[in-house]
Amino acid sequence: MDEKKEDKSEESKKNHMIYYRSLTKIITNMKNEINQEGEPAVKEHLTSRIDAIEKDRKRIRDLFPNTKKEEWDDNTN
Repeated sequence: MDEKKEDKSEESKKNHMIYYRSLTKIITNMKNEINQEGEPAVKEHLTSRIDAIEKDRKRIRDLFPNTKKEEWDDNTN
């Protein structure tokens, strides 16, 4: 099977950064929901979703290894 070549242009980086930051917000919201939730099955489900999102965030960081952590975490854009 052919592996898709990832676009590593500046435009792609910009779009990935926006997406990465949106994932960060989703994770924060899910963690807040976990803290408020009483049902163990719901907590487990949310935790597994957070794990999957973290894998996607890692994939994005790996696409642009020269990007500093501060750039990923910058929420000014």
